[in-house]
Amino acid sequence: MGKRFVSSIIMGTVCFFAITNLRFCALIVPVLTVVALYEFFYMVEKKGVRLFKPFGLFVGGLIPITIFFKLPISEGWQFLFVVIGVFLLFLLELTKNETHQPVLSISATIFGILYISWCFSFLIRIRQLPEGAMLSAFLLLVTKSSDIGAYLWGRKFGKTALLKKVSPKKSLEGSIGGFFTSLFVGLAFSVFIVSMDFLEKFFIIIIIAIISQLGDLFESLIKRDCLVKDSGKILPGMGGVLDVIDSIIFTAPTFYLYFTMLS
Repeated sequence: MGKRFVSSIIMGTVCFFAITNLRFCALIVPVLTVVALYEFFYMVEKKGVRLFKPFGLFVGGLIPITIFFKLPISEGWQFLFVVIGVFLLFLLELTKNETHQPVLSISATIFGILYISWCFSFLIRIRQLPEGAMLSAFLLLVTKSSDIGAYLWGRKFGKTALLKKVSPKKSLEGSIGGFFTSLFVGLAFSVFIVSMDFLEKFFIIIIIAIISQLGDLFESLIKRDCLVKDSGKILPGMGGVLDVIDSIIFTAPTFYLYFTMLS
């Protein structure tokens, strides 16, 4: 718990500066993205899959940077870049001395980029909105309070396994506790969000509370498949960067698309 507390203070400080300073946000998101993507590639390689790490890390780090600078790229150009990226991966596969699981290598590389880089980069999109600082704080507080609540309630009251085949240590009691912790924190902070009415905020808090736990379960599924306990060891007591941002990877695009398209 001591190590986890120290790591939480460090990550909380990083989040505070990212929320209050857009340029710092534009710096830290690509850094966290590259580290999390490296951890993902490392886990997948434990299954014997040879990935295109340099290519994946370069493209993965480039995506949040292009989003920050709001490059005017049309849908046609975006599609072209996707085609070129896939084409380059096939060319890289052809340059290997030995062909080894080419479909898995290319698919896992592309999946890692989409899963981590593209989804996590929505944090920058949210921060760039007119009420971006408050909306970013709102999203992070609701998302991470679900994680913290689930952990604490699970340690205290956890008896019933939630999904034993995915994560034996996650309990139903912890999941319920995390949901209500997220709901309470979200409603308390929602008074600072003036761009949505109460019912909208109440609805999106419920959605984020549910989606955040699904994001955590999905990463647990990946770790179980790769036979690893944590994605990394960079944060003592918490694991890797991917272990920390796994829930945000799902909630950030969900919140942004809801706020921009439906609210």
